[in-house]
Amino acid sequence: MFKFFGKLAKAFGASKAPFTSVIILCAGASTRFGSDKQMVNICGKGVAERTIGVFESVEQIDEIVLVVPKESTQEYQDIVLQNEFKKVRAIVTGGETRQISASRGLRHVSEKAKYIAVHDGARCLVTPEMILTVLVEAVENKCATAACQMTDTIKLSTDEGFVKRTVDRSLLWSVQTPQIFEAELYKVATYKAMQEEIEVTDDCMLAENAGFKIKLVETGKDNIKITRPADVALAEYILANRKESEL
Repeated sequence: MFKFFGKLAKAFGASKAPFTSVIILCAGASTRFGSDKQMVNICGKGVAERTIGVFESVEQIDEIVLVVPKESTQEYQDIVLQNEFKKVRAIVTGGETRQISASRGLRHVSEKAKYIAVHDGARCLVTPEMILTVLVEAVENKCATAACQMTDTIKLSTDEGFVKRTVDRSLLWSVQTPQIFEAELYKVATYKAMQEEIEVTDDCMLAENAGFKIKLVETGKDNIKITRPADVALAEYILANRKESEL
């Protein structure tokens, strides 16, 4: 913990952290979940409400842009008002893909932003420390992402479904969010992908395509994404264990 705060002080110095905006993506179809997972209750709070609240609580996050389904706009407005979230700058309608939704959110980010974070609304177990750890690395390296190093043995398969070879797991990471980028770099990477009509499944791929290096930041296995109904029970278990550790 002391090492972390030392890096925080080194990255930001005596001055305030650079203006940082976060785009929270809540516009997914929730196909695998079966209903709108963003509104599912986990330990007394909806998924999206919990996610927004964590970013709201981080001093170094200056503004929040929500990207939501068109039909749910009023629900998100109610969440913001009921919780008195002060940092929500805009609530934007999402698109057909994650990439389109992120680009729509980008249009509403303040011109003052020096860094832009992109986060999955369904990753409601993210913590302030995770966010700050990734932000520190982004300030030092221009691009950084939350991630978890793989511990399972990984096999590369043939087209027929047979093992081709074993992959060195020490080099493999499961990528999470937040993913944080220097603002101008992120804008350039987004524009380049649009011009080249390249489809991406996360924002790191935008930076990769533009030739930028991304720092992988170990944030552990608890930063799960709510995807299936079984994930709700796992999330509640993780939250319960966190509360016990704080006692």
